[in-house]
Amino acid sequence: MIETPKPSLLERYQRLIEISRDLASTLDLDTLLYRIVKAAADLSLAEASSILLYDSVNNELHFQAATNLDDPTLRGLAVPVDRSVAGWIVTNREALIISDVNSDGRHFGHINKVSNLATQSILGVPLINKDKVIGALEAINKHQGKFDTDDQELLMILGTQAAIAIENTRLFQQSDLISEFVHELRTPLASINTAAHLLSNPKMNESAKEQMIAAIQTETTRLSTLATSFLDIARLESGRAQLHIEKCDLVTLLNECSSLMQAQAQGSGIQLEVILPPETPSTFQGDCDKIKQAILNLLSNAIKYNRPGGKISLTGKNHQNDVIVTVKDNGIGIPAEHLPRLFTKFYRVPGADQQAQGTGLGLTIVKRIIEGHGGKISVESVENQGTTFTIRLPSS
Repeated sequence: MIETPKPSLLERYQRLIEISRDLASTLDLDTLLYRIVKAAADLSLAEASSILLYDSVNNELHFQAATNLDDPTLRGLAVPVDRSVAGWIVTNREALIISDVNSDGRHFGHINKVSNLATQSILGVPLINKDKVIGALEAINKHQGKFDTDDQELLMILGTQAAIAIENTRLFQQSDLISEFVHELRTPLASINTAAHLLSNPKMNESAKEQMIAAIQTETTRLSTLATSFLDIARLESGRAQLHIEKCDLVTLLNECSSLMQAQAQGSGIQLEVILPPETPSTFQGDCDKIKQAILNLLSNAIKYNRPGGKISLTGKNHQNDVIVTVKDNGIGIPAEHLPRLFTKFYRVPGADQQAQGTGLGLTIVKRIIEGHGGKISVESVENQGTTFTIRLPSS
């Protein structure tokens, strides 16, 4: 077997310049993080690479991307700051080379189990932007020889560029989201302002005053819901929302969702049933609370956009290596031309406000949660016949 020639230091610096341009033009966080770890492995001639981002509020580190982790549910895996190489790097803001991790007490051995990669050596550098440490970038297992000062210098330069790119991407996403959020605030605020102005009119009778008060309460609730949804989507898009992976019992999960929504369904004159075939898998790996949040959102929509006397079925089943959950209703349906934009932030089907109030963020949050688990969500709908949302999640 002929070994691939090792690139010269000059060639690696030239490659670093190309990479820096590429990172500066990337504004999707997931894409950016993968490009960073791929570049780190290439530049340091390593078997693998990973990024851990630091949550300063909770003093926690979380895996966000790695070249050797194909399972998306591992994103967000918590790593102790006080008992890990990455934690030492973040705390001391220094680069670190460890030739034999097995003889170093700072190595967090649990990583070997979840990544199926036997870590032997590590080169790690801090990610620092404007004196703020945001995480650590690690290269794992050099292909030939040991990590040296040239590798460290290359990774330090890449780390500097990566930190800037990560923060710029976060700011871009937040700026874009904030501008949309401010736009959405205008309608409820205008309604509240109008109602308050009318209430100040001494000629207004009691019946009209009650209507204005009800309008203010409705719009205030809408603002509160919008703010909560905004925070959810901001965390999901910035990578700060971490998945807490555990063993979830699908039957229990679906029954809990049904129980929580029964009162709302009955109040609207709608029948809600859970359908669980005998072969339904008992458990799967996921963030149970976030999956529940996604299903509850779909059930809430199915109730709001249904008719009195309508029916909703919540189904769970196993198909090959996937867990499939469907929420099916026989409500008003969605026109075909609006289906492609249904998961877009703040998008609402024209005329939907006549049926029920909404923020236009619920389905975006659902999609983010499901895709964060490595799953997919799809929708089928026929006007005046009903809508079916289908969630596919890896069963293991």
